Amino acid sequence: MKKLLFILLSSAAFVSIAQNADTSHWNFKGLTSLNFTQVYLNNWAAGGQNSVAMNSLLNINANYAKDKHIWENRLDLAYGLVSQGGQDFQKTDDRIDLLSKYGREAFGSKHWFFSALLNFKSQFAEGYNLPDDSTVISEFMAPGYVMASVGFDYKKNENLSIYISPLTSKFTFVNNQILADAGAFGVEEAVYDAMGNKTKDGENLRAEFGGSVNILWTQDIVENVTFSSRLELFSNYLDNPDHIDVFLEGILAMKVNDFLSANITANVIYDHDIDILERDSKGNPKLDEEGNQIVGPRTQLKEVFSLGIQYTFGNAK
Repeated sequence: MKKLLFILLSSAAFVSIAQNADTSHWNFKGLTSLNFTQVYLNNWAAGGQNSVAMNSLLNINANYAKDKHIWENRLDLAYGLVSQGGQDFQKTDDRIDLLSKYGREAFGSKHWFFSALLNFKSQFAEGYNLPDDSTVISEFMAPGYVMASVGFDYKKNENLSIYISPLTSKFTFVNNQILADAGAFGVEEAVYDAMGNKTKDGENLRAEFGGSVNILWTQDIVENVTFSSRLELFSNYLDNPDHIDVFLEGILAMKVNDFLSANITANVIYDHDIDILERDSKGNPKLDEEGNQIVGPRTQLKEVFSLGIQYTFGNAK
């Protein structure tokens, strides 16, 4: 609940700043939404469970443009909870994503820019190895990702940006020693002697150097229906460069009126350094022929549909 409140207060703070700032060269745009679903059943012959679900979202864009210089900033915060059958609340969405990109016109063209990009990603709260709700598998800064790069940005118009960087540094933080010792999220795992005593802690940081591509695309499908997508690719030059990290996000936004909206968000993630336990349809770990749990890189999928209150603000046209 504290995370939901934080996102709403952040929205109010940004509205106040945007209204009082000098916006002669700045373009502000923000969106905040709160969705709530409740199901109550009593003597319901068809069966089912009572449930309560809440989801909050804050998206802020603050872009600067003057002469040959552009500076684009974006903050995405999301947090969702669900309680089913009277059980404790469990999170359904949890995201912190901050991106800042500076560019200067290049090659005498208004479409090409010499650019530098900084991106930070993490989450608010702990995640658990459900149905086991006592084993933590993630938390704030476990993992945390920081990507810094320089390259070229091609901007055909406001709807399309293609950023290509041959020089990209990617840092993965795991500030939970238990997870670090296990080698979670690709960091170097702990070392143990023959008696099982730890002789060296697992690393809390993994540094990679390679190349990256970042593509942003937005398109109005019909009136009040917009599709936007974001594709990020990264290859580590120093370790298996053929293993490409992939982050793909697609958002279909449908505006009902000034305050009501519906959104469908889909995410696809693949990172060869992240091992995921394979489970069957009942949530039980799958075993190989020798009785060992099947663990390895997997394609991660997430889809969220939300319908609720939405408010946009800022001075963007």
